[in-house]
Amino acid sequence: MRWKLLGSAGLVLVTPVAAYAQVPPAPATATDPTAQATPLAQPSAGSAEAASANATPGQEGLGDIIVTAQRRSENLQRAAVAVSVVQGSDLVAAGITQPGRLGELAPALTIEPSSTGNLIFLRGVGNFTLTPNSDPAIAFNYDGVYVGRPTSTNGLFFDLDRIEVLKGPQGTLYGRNATGGAINLVPTQPKLGELSGYASASYGNYSAVVAEGAINLPLGQDGAVRVSASTSQHDGYLSDGTSDDRTTSLRVQMKGKITPALTVRVAGDYSHAGGIGQGVSYVSNYNLNPVAGRYATVLSGLSLGEGLYTPAAQAYRSTIFVPVAGRRLDGLSPYPFQRNNFYGVNAQVDYETSAGTFTIIPAWRYATLDYLAEAASFPYRNREKDQQFSVEGRFAGNRIGIFDYTLGGYFYDDSVHNLTALNLSAAENFLDQTYRTRSFAPFARVTAHLSDRLRVVGGVRYSKDIKSFVGATTALNLVCNVRVMGVPTCPTARLFTTVDTIAQVPFAVPAGPVPIPQGTSGAIIVRTDTRYDNHLTNDRVTYHGGVEFDLAPRSLLYATVESGYRSGGFSAAQGFETYQPELITAYTVGIKNRFLDNRVQLNVEGFWWDYTNQQVSHLGLDLSGRTAQFIQNIGTSRIKGVEVEGRVLVTRNTLVSTDVQYLDARNRAFTYQQGSATGAPLTGCSFALAANPAFYNVDCAGKQAYNSPKWTVNLAAQQTVPLGDYKVVAGGDTQYKTSRTVGFEYLPGQRVGSTWTTNAQLSFGPASDRWSIAGFVRNIEDHRILNFATTHPLSNALVGGSTAPRTYGARASVKF
Repeated sequence: MRWKLLGSAGLVLVTPVAAYAQVPPAPATATDPTAQATPLAQPSAGSAEAASANATPGQEGLGDIIVTAQRRSENLQRAAVAVSVVQGSDLVAAGITQPGRLGELAPALTIEPSSTGNLIFLRGVGNFTLTPNSDPAIAFNYDGVYVGRPTSTNGLFFDLDRIEVLKGPQGTLYGRNATGGAINLVPTQPKLGELSGYASASYGNYSAVVAEGAINLPLGQDGAVRVSASTSQHDGYLSDGTSDDRTTSLRVQMKGKITPALTVRVAGDYSHAGGIGQGVSYVSNYNLNPVAGRYATVLSGLSLGEGLYTPAAQAYRSTIFVPVAGRRLDGLSPYPFQRNNFYGVNAQVDYETSAGTFTIIPAWRYATLDYLAEAASFPYRNREKDQQFSVEGRFAGNRIGIFDYTLGGYFYDDSVHNLTALNLSAAENFLDQTYRTRSFAPFARVTAHLSDRLRVVGGVRYSKDIKSFVGATTALNLVCNVRVMGVPTCPTARLFTTVDTIAQVPFAVPAGPVPIPQGTSGAIIVRTDTRYDNHLTNDRVTYHGGVEFDLAPRSLLYATVESGYRSGGFSAAQGFETYQPELITAYTVGIKNRFLDNRVQLNVEGFWWDYTNQQVSHLGLDLSGRTAQFIQNIGTSRIKGVEVEGRVLVTRNTLVSTDVQYLDARNRAFTYQQGSATGAPLTGCSFALAANPAFYNVDCAGKQAYNSPKWTVNLAAQQTVPLGDYKVVAGGDTQYKTSRTVGFEYLPGQRVGSTWTTNAQLSFGPASDRWSIAGFVRNIEDHRILNFATTHPLSNALVGGSTAPRTYGARASVKF
């Protein structure tokens, strides 16, 4: 049925990874984003006929992509590393302006966009929180610079040469250590001595306007300035107006070849995220039967496209009972907003000597966040300032005998100060927190060329992370002391409202250990004040080992073992003040092949990861009985599987591709303590009462890891129809995922069944690719797929975020 659907539209399937059909003019030349290298983009060098007709002598058929995934320029097919590449033109064609949809192009990747940033997972390894007390499990690198805060990963997806998705720990070559992998955004660099540029704009339903462009201005023959800008906006995808987009971005770069040996590039960028932000919808509510000790599920009856602020959603909310408060919830207010600004300055200096090339990359990044998010159906008010400094220096030495080598060092200094007000209706927390991290890391990698076909690679890195946390927390808890037939009943108790500071709370909450009666409601308010001044140091040696063997001129066999480490840190929770580093060891065996006159590509990668001391963040009760968000080391898992990539240039005008991943990711151990204000923990896992009767031991061993579908299949193809000096290109792509879990508690409502998502496009333009027009439709099925689901910790309401609905529109592009 899937193929009949696409056939009836006169389209065939294509993935953006079909950029493998691109034939660049030379490895050192940056890919022009207007080249539109995939069938979803305008058909030029990436189209099927161009892959054949434009091939250079000895390079017929599928072309090459040059990557820097191993800190050196090399052909992707000759890179002994597990990496997927998305060309900049793929993003334009697919309309991807934020990280959230990047998982459509890379099967190993899952990204959960939220109102405060992006939770990124690779093969079940990833982040469970965006709070500043956690380092990312997936390193996000922009223009060679590690970006420490997941809240700062938006507004960068324009005028890009490519995105590299590295799968597995990055323990030797990259900025901060990462246990799950890395995402490298590589902007298009200024082209020396050249006047050129491009512009692309689209309009679609939901009043969507997406536009980006760049102009490259020469500064003589050895210099250039490149100015790039983008804007992305659309109305809310949810009925209450949330899940909108209002993002504007600017990037300015200057590059010059100062001397034959010295090249300098300086760049600055700015982006603003306004509007409302991502929204969620009610899925269900869980009510505890105290006699049976089980929860009954009350479905919301609302669609995932509803949001929280429609009359229907507010009516459902008013039915949700909060046991600790002894009453139902009030309507949700106020309406969310975001006013976030991001700034960055970085440089790259390359100096070539007779012994090798020295590179230094200094960088500064800064963000101001001012937003009110709806979180898990409770208001989350945050005002935050983030600042990071980093510098990386490395020396890539020329061959000495049989050895190539890279030596380097990295320094990172990150500080975060936030003022947060968290309103849980029956509880309200006010946090004033300052986190600081300083990281030092020398590293080295050596390659021994044992023969013309056999190479052995070894790398090592020592990381030291010095962290501090200074903070003050004031927690207010509303507790109903009246019971009717054993049920807390305080219908006139006054719930908390959303304010910025404790001074704005509309009733008295004096400091002290004595509970405060709330009038004659039968409820009391308990205030807890806590201060933190903690310091810790973590360090670790990580390594890389590999063997590479050229089976044939176009066949590479490789095997690697690599370790990764993610530093420990702090939580503002009594009894859970610190957590330890998590560790991973990854084994990979792969083969990359080209056959049949370079018209068929087949890459196979097998992987086995041992993941220990896994850090997991969640909301719960700490030892003081206060609701807090904290991180624990609660998991150990084994992740194994196979990924197969195939590309076939059937004719010069027909390109077919597929990318299939089989993933077996299971929790070998997943045990933690969970407090409960209602008498039993809300979980789909087994549990038993702990020694401390206020807590339960929860055991999720044997469960499928989060965001880990067993099968992910990308299918694609493209057909080009020449029309004299013009051409028409029809293309589409589809992704299939089997069932997966998208929430911490492993509840039935957090389980997503098998899904399909299909996109298509038809474009027309001259063979020269100077301009084009295109029509597109995305998510043809119009399925809103749950991509994360989380619970309100006191009311046990379950809410979820979902993918975008069906969108469609037209795009025009031009370049010069």
